[in-house]
Parts: sequence; C-alpha cells; structure tokens
Amino acid sequence: MTEVMERTDRAHYEADLKRMQALDGPAWTKDIREAGAARFAEMDFPHYKQEAWRLTNVAPIVKTPFRSATGAPSGQVTPDEIAPHLYDAPEWTQLVFVDGFLSRELSRIGDSTKGVHIGGIGEAVAKGDETLEAHLSKSTETTNAFIALNTAFLQDGAYIHIPKGTSPSAPIHLLFVSTGADTIAAHPRNLIVLGTSAEADIIESYVGLNDAAETLTNVVTEIVLGDNATLRRHKVVREGNAGYHLATTTVIQGRDTNFHSFSMSLTGQIVRDELNVVLDGEGGNVSLSGIYLNDGDRLIDNALHVTHASAKCYSRMAYKGVLDGTSKSIFTGKVLVPQGSQQTDSNQLNNNLLLSEKAILDTKPQLEIFADDVKCTHGATIGGFPSELIFYFRSRGMTEAMAHAILTFGFASGIVDEIKIAPLRERLSKYVFEKYSPT
Repeated sequence: MTEVMERTDRAHYEADLKRMQALDGPAWTKDIREAGAARFAEMDFPHYKQEAWRLTNVAPIVKTPFRSATGAPSGQVTPDEIAPHLYDAPEWTQLVFVDGFLSRELSRIGDSTKGVHIGGIGEAVAKGDETLEAHLSKSTETTNAFIALNTAFLQDGAYIHIPKGTSPSAPIHLLFVSTGADTIAAHPRNLIVLGTSAEADIIESYVGLNDAAETLTNVVTEIVLGDNATLRRHKVVREGNAGYHLATTTVIQGRDTNFHSFSMSLTGQIVRDELNVVLDGEGGNVSLSGIYLNDGDRLIDNALHVTHASAKCYSRMAYKGVLDGTSKSIFTGKVLVPQGSQQTDSNQLNNNLLLSEKAILDTKPQLEIFADDVKCTHGATIGGFPSELIFYFRSRGMTEAMAHAILTFGFASGIVDEIKIAPLRERLSKYVFEKYSPT
C-alpha cells in the first residue's frame, strides 16, 4: 500500500459518472460536467502531502464506496421528518433539497419579491436562465478531486438571483437533507447572485436524518455580489454522527459590497468547510465569524482565505472552537494582500476552549502582505478555564460541573448572540445551552 491514497478508490464514482452521460440538458451544462469528470480522472484525492490537507485525513471518506444519485434522490423524506429543521415563519421561503435534489412538495414558498428568483438549478437550466449560465462554474477553482466530483455530478442545488436594487422582505432558508439511503453521496451545487445594491439574508442548513448511516455531502457554493450589494449568509452543519461534510464556497465581491458570514459546525464525523473570498472592488467589506463544537473522535476543519485584490478593503475573521473528548480541529485563516492593494485593513482571531486534555487543535492564522500601506493583525488562543475562576463559582455554591457549563455557554454564545435573525439565534442558543448543561 502506498503512502498516498490509491487511485483505485474511485471505481464507484466512475460507474455513476457513466450514467451521467445519459442525462438530458443543454450543451453548456454537459460541457461543465465533462470538464469536471476529466479533472477528476487526472487528480488524486486530497492527502497529507498536500499542505492544505496535511492534517485532515479523508481516508474514511475515500474508502467508503459511496454511490452518487443521478436524476433523482435515492431516499424518501416525509414532512414530519423535516419539520424540526424548518422554521415557524410563514413569510420565509424555505427550499428543501433531498440528497441534493430540490423537493417542491416539501418546500415552503413565502411571499416573493418581484424579479427575485429562488429555486433549484435544475429548474433554472430547463428554463434557460441567462444569469445562471453566465455565472455557474465560473468562479470556483478546481483545487481538489472533490470539487471536480461536484462539477462532474452537476444536476441540482440552490439558485438565488436577487436583481438590482432589490431586497426580499424575509430571510431565505435552504435546507439540505441527507437521507442515509444506500450509502449515498450528494453533490449539491449552489449559485447565489446579487445585483447592484441588492440585499439578502440567507440561511443554509445541512442535516442528516440517520445518525448511523454513512453519508457524504459534497457541496460547492458560488456567490457573486454586484457593486454595493449586501449579503448576510448563515450556515449550520448538523450532519448525522457518521456523516461527512465537505464544502467549498467562493465569494466574489464587487465595489463597496458587504458580505457577512456566520458558520456553525455542530455534528458530523468529518466536517471541512473551505471559504474563499475575493475582494474585487474598492471599499469591499467582509466579516467571517463562526463557531465549531467538537467532541468524541470527530474532526472539524475550517479553512478561510481572503484575498484583498483591490485597495481600501476591510476584512475580519472571528472564529471560536470548543473541543472535548479526543476530537481534532483545524483552523486556517489566510489573508493575502497583493502589491497595490494599499490601505487594507484586516484582522483575524481564533479563540479555542479545550475541555479535554486529549483533544487536538491546530490553528494557523496567516498573513501574506506585499503592500506597504496596510493595517493587518492576527492572533489565536488555546486553553481551558483558570482554576481561580472555577474556584470563584464554587465559592458561590455552584458545583464544578455547573461552573464549567456556565462558562462554556458564555464562551460559545458570544458569537451566536450576534446573529440578527431571531429564530435562528434562539434555536442555536438553545442547542448550545442544552449541549453544555450539567446532567
């Protein structure tokens, strides 16, 4: 057995890719899929010799013979099964995707603003949507075999187009459900396009319905923001206990844009969330915040990359992690300031709370600066609660377990409390409280 993963661990994907050749569709979508299949054929799966994946062992994913659904989802979902994952908000549009495919029957369509398109990529392709064709698969670089796989299996996913000067009156919720049927791999492809001066709030939820089933959600999301547009994106990962989640998101920001991202990783055996942001116009503002709650023997990897491709842009990263058991977390925060991107203002901070001596954390904030008129800082902290602080709580009549619970909740809720969407904030705050409450 070689040190690098064997390329023979792909026969099941190749068999399903042959079935993809029979799917109908316009020539341009077939070209995208064929290009993805060609790249997949020539690429190795990520492995430890590649710096970006040096500490993220995806061997369990590679060695599992996942089958990829073609044409329709493999599993069935009832309204009762997804009800706990939707929000009691009749005015919201809530789209449900089952194993990567849009289910109109399970979705809830709220009041739609004129000109706004919220639906599935498959539907938009069939209707010949010109905005979709202009932007789909244009901004994401194929840097690994999983991105190539997603492109090769391009069929469905969320497509949101907010035209110039438009702002939907309510948040948009995208619920992606893994059924756990037939060791299935889902490859949703999402495209979000905001026109000039458009504004939107979007929530992406990824959930697994079967904790015992091995599932793979291999998602690629592309976001394009026109000049002066504002997007607030919230992503929550609650895959099954044996589920795998690999995500790549690319954001292209125009002049004077605002992109606010919140990410929360709660469950899943292996979760890797890569977020690439390019500030491609002066006056751009990006704020990336998130929290990962890790325990057991799970692995969570957050890889953030911000490129200040234009001058006078502002970026912030603020991620927190709580680690317990023998879990492992990786945080990479990289900011690139090319020559000419003067008056850049950037800050990144990664704070981590270790609840177990056996938990492992690797944090790597990075700055690559090639301009001289900049203000850039970074930092990271790792540790537990000071014994003096625990003693203070115990002197007030609390048990040690209660003291740890209160402090952990306070640490984690700091970022959750910043969420402006009340139903989402309340749901996540309740989750954190229940997770760390003393039994």
